[in-house]
Amino acid sequence: MRRRIAQALNLTDAQKQQAQAIIQQTRQTVQPLRQQSKQNRQALMAAIQAGKGDVEIHQLALTQGNLAGQLVAARAEALAKFYGTLTPEQRAKAVQMRQQVRQMIKQRIQQRLTQGGNG
Repeated sequence: MRRRIAQALNLTDAQKQQAQAIIQQTRQTVQPLRQQSKQNRQALMAAIQAGKGDVEIHQLALTQGNLAGQLVAARAEALAKFYGTLTPEQRAKAVQMRQQVRQMIKQRIQQRLTQGGNG
């Protein structure tokens, strides 16, 4: 997928190296957050199943939301750094590609919903 994006945007070798560095840095940033999120989800489910009080469940849910927000922020920051390496033309092409992907996803979801209703 990355190769196709790099090819479609006609990235230079320097841009490819910058993108790889951004990806690596982001992986290092999000890995502990992903682990914490997984552990918290498990604790939340255990609290739900054990019939723990609302306060404990609420606190675990808030923690989960906070971790999710940190993950979104880390990924958004990485994407912003990547966009910062692009020329205006490449940036416009990237925006166009993203819109096309979102439209395809919407169409697939709509098809599944339509097919599911007929099955």
